[in-house]
Amino acid sequence: MAFGIVECRAVAASNGNGLVGLVIVSHSAAIAGGLAELVAQVAGPDVPIVTAGGGPDGTLGTDGGRVLEALRTVDEAGAVVLADLGSSLLSVKAALAELSPGEAGRIVLADAPLVEGAIAAGVTASTGASMAEVAAAAEEARRVSKL
Repeated sequence: MAFGIVECRAVAASNGNGLVGLVIVSHSAAIAGGLAELVAQVAGPDVPIVTAGGGPDGTLGTDGGRVLEALRTVDEAGAVVLADLGSSLLSVKAALAELSPGEAGRIVLADAPLVEGAIAAGVTASTGASMAEVAAAAEEARRVSKL
């Protein structure tokens, strides 16, 4: 796929370029993958994006193991996690509890709308911004009016 978007593989998050990455968690693999493709178009190919979408065997839902695997791909630059709703948030929180303190310290769960937050986070990450700045950009997207 263009821009090196992968599903839960360390290749995406370990590119060593120092840019904060994104982890997109959704109940739908198609939504997670499509959003990652959209973000990559506006953020460019250097922002690491990892998805954890859908349940086991291609079903709708959230796969806690897949979420944990995605979080474990985060490199030293860190990552901002965006999740769609309900059990995806619970899966992220449960996975964070499974990580070592060092791993968990490189991850921020943003309280942001999934699509708008991911776009804002991706663009901000592409500028070399810090993890806190990327998370803030994602969360600020909640207050942006569409009309």
